[in-house]
Amino acid sequence: MADSHAKHHDYHLVDPSPWPVVGSISVLILAIGAVQFLHDGSPWVFSIGMLGVLYTMLGWWRDVVKEADKGDHTPVVQLHHRYGMILFIASEVMFFVAWFWAYFDASLYPGEAIQASRTELTGGVWPPQGIETFDPWHLPLINTLILLTSGTTVTWAHHALQHDDREGLKWGLILTVALGALFTVFQVYEYQHAAFGFSGHIYGATFFMATGFHGFHVIVGTIFLGVCLMRAVNGHFSSQQHFGFEAAAWYWHFVDVVWLFLFIVIYILGAGAPGAH
Repeated sequence: MADSHAKHHDYHLVDPSPWPVVGSISVLILAIGAVQFLHDGSPWVFSIGMLGVLYTMLGWWRDVVKEADKGDHTPVVQLHHRYGMILFIASEVMFFVAWFWAYFDASLYPGEAIQASRTELTGGVWPPQGIETFDPWHLPLINTLILLTSGTTVTWAHHALQHDDREGLKWGLILTVALGALFTVFQVYEYQHAAFGFSGHIYGATFFMATGFHGFHVIVGTIFLGVCLMRAVNGHFSSQQHFGFEAAAWYWHFVDVVWLFLFIVIYILGAGAPGAH
C-alpha cells in the first residue's frame, strides 16, 4: 500500500489549495472596486479587493516556502521556477519597453507630440521649450551610485550564501534593503522639487510614468529582499537550495539595469541644454 503512494518522479504535485479561487475572487473585487473608485471616488470595494489580493499573496507564498522547507522543490521543480522567473522578468522588460517607446516617439517627433498635448509649450524641440529638466549630475547621479552599490551588496549576499557565510548573507541583505529605501527617499525628494508636473504636456507624462514605475519596482524589490532578510534571520536558505533569494537578486539586478538605461536616455540625453536645468 505504501509503495502505491510512493513518488517515483522528480515533480511535485501540489496539495489542494484554496488560493487560486480566493485570489481570483479578490482580483474580481479589486477590478470592480477600481472602476467604482474612478467613477464616484468610493475606495471601500477597492480596499477590500486589495486586502484579499495581499492576503492571497501572503498565504500562497507561505505555502510555497513550507514546500521548499519540506524538500518538495527538487532540482527539476527549481529549474521550472527559474523558467517562470525568467518569463516574469521578460514580461517586465516589455512593460518598460512601452514607456520608453512613448518617450522615444515624443522625443524624436516633438512637434507632433507637443501639438497634440494640452499645453502652452512651444517649439519642435526636446525637451520642449519651457521645461526645466533635472541636472543629471546631481541627485540622479547619486541615485545611480546608490543602485549600483546595492547591486554589489546583493551579489555579496548571494556569494556569502553559496559559501555558507550566514553573517555575510544577513549584512549584505541589510545593506541592500537600506540602499533601496534610500533610493526611494531621494526619488520622492526629487519629485517634490520637480519644475514640471505630470499632466498638461507629454514630457511630464512620459518622465513620471517611466521613472515612477521604476520607483514602484524599487519598492517591490526592497520588500522582496526584506522578506528574504527575515527568512535568512530565521535560518532559511542553504547553499544548495535558495531560489527565493536568487529570484529576488535577479529582480534587483533587472531594476538596476532599467535604471541605468533610464538615467542615460531620460536624464542625460534628454536633459537638453545646460541652461534648461
